[in-house]
Amino acid sequence: MTALIGYMRVSKADGSQLLDLQSDALIKAGVPEHHIYNDSASGRRDDRPGLEACLKALRNGDTLIVWKLDRLGRDLRHLVNLVSDLTDRNIGLKVLAGDGAAIDTTTANGRLVFAIFAGLAEFERELIAERTRAGLVAARACGQRGGRPYKMTPAKVRLAQTAMRDPRTNISDLCEELGISRQTLYRFIGPDGELRDDGQRLMKRQKP
Repeated sequence: MTALIGYMRVSKADGSQLLDLQSDALIKAGVPEHHIYNDSASGRRDDRPGLEACLKALRNGDTLIVWKLDRLGRDLRHLVNLVSDLTDRNIGLKVLAGDGAAIDTTTANGRLVFAIFAGLAEFERELIAERTRAGLVAARACGQRGGRPYKMTPAKVRLAQTAMRDPRTNISDLCEELGISRQTLYRFIGPDGELRDDGQRLMKRQKP
């Protein structure tokens, strides 16, 4: 027997944002209250236990319902990969409101809309890669050479800071383009592009 499963998320865990609006919309759409999963965490965080439990609960033929697209995915690429996985498992996705309200992968028109989103995600990935490569070339032209893989340099720090300030940046793609690990990135730079202690020390060493 197929089921409707709901997922909702708020960005803050301090109670300043409430789940009531999302919950009411999901219940109105037919999702039983005991089939609704939730998280109180930033959309950029990888660790969302509510979403993990929700995805595990979904079975063949079920439909995942969310209030808005930004409640579900960290970014466009993550969203496309997630829905592709759901499709492979014969699980539908329905979005109730916002820019993605036309998405309902249980219908032909909804699948067409999502295919457009998937194309945009690929376009976004190529743009990020192109900007990063161009930045590295410009930095090298100024005499700043990149180090061996998995080593941070002042040029990489500056490029990573700019990329991290852009909410559309995919962290995995950024690390791949810079030749560093995610751990190395976060050791030098914070989630919003701010320099951490190691990053400040590295940039100070570069100054005459």
